Amino acid sequence: MSLLLDLLLGLAVLGVAGWTLAVRGNFPAVIGFVAYGLLLALVWVRLGAVDVALTEAALGAGATGVILLFAVVRLRGGRAEIDAATPGPRQRIAAGLLCAMVGLALAVAVLNLPNPAPSQAAAVARHLPELGVANPVTGVLMAYRGLDTLLEAVVLVFAVLAIWSMAPDRRWGAVPGPVFPVQSSGPVSLLARLLPPVGIVIGIYVAWVGADAPGGKFQGGTILAAMGILTWVAGLWRLPPVASRGLRWAVVAGPLAFIGVGLLGFVIADGFLAYPPGFAKPLILLIEAAMTLSVAAALVLMVAGPPEGRRE
Repeated sequence: MSLLLDLLLGLAVLGVAGWTLAVRGNFPAVIGFVAYGLLLALVWVRLGAVDVALTEAALGAGATGVILLFAVVRLRGGRAEIDAATPGPRQRIAAGLLCAMVGLALAVAVLNLPNPAPSQAAAVARHLPELGVANPVTGVLMAYRGLDTLLEAVVLVFAVLAIWSMAPDRRWGAVPGPVFPVQSSGPVSLLARLLPPVGIVIGIYVAWVGADAPGGKFQGGTILAAMGILTWVAGLWRLPPVASRGLRWAVVAGPLAFIGVGLLGFVIADGFLAYPPGFAKPLILLIEAAMTLSVAAALVLMVAGPPEGRRE
């Protein structure tokens, strides 16, 4: 039964991927992309990687799907721009061949792994109590490959800056994205009034519990961002202008906290991003809390796009 379920799941992933590539029309392709991400999340669950499944569902399917949907809406009527950015047949064939070669190489590498596969899991589990966190994924991300996680956090800031930089000079400092009218009826209006109180609590909980169970800053921040986007689209919340100091601090709070704790390691521990005994978990939670805020703010701003409103 388990093998049959895995086979059906694998066939569904391949089928949805093929349909997404073949379908004509941007909106159906985005829907296929979201469905593909959700199926991949189920695959990760079947592999026992719940943290990766949550990240795939929240960021891969959810946040990226919303960004693509907004892009589709904004490109309506821009046939010339779409045609100019669409790769030609030769480029598509080259990209397809390259993807096939990479996929084949990965498959060969996985199928030829030694048994048991090389792993640092035992060493991580042995030293995990020193960090005070029970979730090995959080321990690895925040301690053993903390520099990689820090760079991922910094990338979010650069992504927001890159989007803001596309605004014309006359719009700089204005409100990002369109200003939606207040919707007093309809499904979006109803969901925007019902979901945020629950979603905010769930987002904070998912971020908080990440130290000891599947979850964390990226998953929790994505849920918070989804609640913000929902209220923004319904016209119930107006985004602050990009000149707002509060907005800018929200975007950089996570990376700054990460760098600050890292530099503190030179003083109270063995070096950059080293945690002193007994203080590892409080410092990790401090970074996680600040990063949750920054992830949520960055995702909302990436969906909103460059400043479009009036300067205030």
